[in-house]
This record gives sequence, structure tokens and C-alpha cells, in this order.
Amino acid sequence: MLTSERLCPCGSNQQYDFCCQTFHEHIKMPITAESLMRSRFTAYVMQNETYLLETWEAGRRPKEINFSKEVEEWTKLEILNTKKGRDKDSKGIVEFKAYYTQDGEAYVMNEISRFTKSSGRWLYLDGLVKSVRKVAEQTGQSRNAHCSCGSGKKFKRCCGK
Repeated sequence: MLTSERLCPCGSNQQYDFCCQTFHEHIKMPITAESLMRSRFTAYVMQNETYLLETWEAGRRPKEINFSKEVEEWTKLEILNTKKGRDKDSKGIVEFKAYYTQDGEAYVMNEISRFTKSSGRWLYLDGLVKSVRKVAEQTGQSRNAHCSCGSGKKFKRCCGK
């Protein structure tokens, strides 16, 4: 479980209890598609199935989420682009990269997600995965260079572990 001193995994540079926790505990609702995307990424990090299912559009919602044992840890979210998805919009698109480790190697998934607003609430519709690559393959990163995930560590001691 995250502690209040830890930064939120969504990449907002805020503490979890002032960021996505407010959405996860229904204190606030995300007002943009991007804020819903960030809160859903954090829910994946925490394996919060309840939140993920309740923020999925009902007609497309799975019965359950299989948190793959292959993904050891979600490490970073990078928002690349948003189209619409603001407070007054009814639809939105968020393109992002999600970094994770699998079998001890670092990967990045690039996805375009679609969102809709229903009764004033943003919901996830679906996503199109554009690519999944090993981080070193995508960036051509040297093991001694600083890691592209932004941790400040060398690649070999971070995502390249």
C-alpha cells in the first residue's frame, strides 16, 4: 500500500493521498479524461480492481480483471497527447506510455485510450495498443546512461535491472 509520503504513481508529482487516492476513495471525481487515465494507471499499480471496473463504461466492462503475473511492477506513466476530454467535453482521447517490468526486463507500452462522459462522470471505453517494446530497444539506451523513466538512477540499476 502507498504511504502518504510517497509520490503518486500517476506522475503528477503530488502525494498519493492528495492525488489519486481522492478518486479511489470517491472523495472527488476526475474532471478530465486525462485525470481518469492517471487514476486508472495508479489503480493498476495498486491492483485496485473495484475502481478499474467502476470507471469502465458498462457496455464494455469485463467481469473481472486478470492482473497478469507477468507484469511485476508498473513503474511510470507518461502522457503523450490528449484530444478533447476536458470538463465540458463528452468524449476524450489520451495517448500514453506505461512503463513496467516483466521477467526482470523493462518494457514500455504505447496506447491510445478512448473515454466518454456519462451523467457528468468520465468513463474508460477502450484502448488501442500501438506498441510494446523493451525499453532498451526503444530508446537504444546504454546500461550506464540515466534511465529514461526519470528516476535519476542509471539504467542498469533501474529499469534495466
